Amino acid sequence: MHELFRKVARRVSLAIGTPIAFVIAVLTIIAWSAMGPLFGYSDTWQLIINTSTTIVTFLVVFLIQNTQNHDSRALHLKLDELLRSIKTARNTMVDLEELTDEELARLEAEFRRVRRQATRTAVQS
Repeated sequence: MHELFRKVARRVSLAIGTPIAFVIAVLTIIAWSAMGPLFGYSDTWQLIINTSTTIVTFLVVFLIQNTQNHDSRALHLKLDELLRSIKTARNTMVDLEELTDEELARLEAEFRRVRRQATRTAVQS
């Protein structure tokens, strides 16, 4: 079930990110707008687009989140492998996504200091 969902989520995510999907969405809005006079711009006419867009948005959020989570995990594993394979890299940097926000903030501060020092060294050269 998980694998099927992942495959469907991936395909849908790729499909909705295409220019043709955007054109279909625009054409749908144009068709809905054109039907306004036919329905007298009624509450039902408005409800159709509101309900449709809400349902599509609700479902697409889950599909995109699944795809993003999968991609993020794969990217983290690739970065972990690169860190593991470089002898001078700190292996403590592997699996950083498991750190607390405070621990990540300390690392960010450390890298800001490194960057400032490198910038000062470059300017002095």
